[in-house]
Amino acid sequence: MFEELKKSIDKGIEYAFMTTDKLTKAAKEMAKENNLTKEEAKKLLDLLIKKSEETKKNLEVNFQDLVKTTLQKMNIPTKEEIKKLEDRIKKLEVKKVPAKPVRKPVKK
Repeated sequence: MFEELKKSIDKGIEYAFMTTDKLTKAAKEMAKENNLTKEEAKKLLDLLIKKSEETKKNLEVNFQDLVKTTLQKMNIPTKEEIKKLEDRIKKLEVKKVPAKPVRKPVKK
């Protein structure tokens, strides 16, 4: 029972990363193996594509959150923080008053 469950999970993960062409082939094979009608096969393909897209999206969001959290823990500044600092530097450079020229001593 555990092995069957494990195989189902592995297959589900595999489907998540398949292209539409590969999903179509897989759906045709499943439809043939299970004697599905064309309508049922179409519904199966639509379901596989929908679930695949949802899984990819969820993985992307989770991965982005993981990276963001990891970077925060490492105290690495974000692009936004760097941009704010660059903007502050530019403003300070504009406000900077030119230094008075240094006078050279006159030789006698």
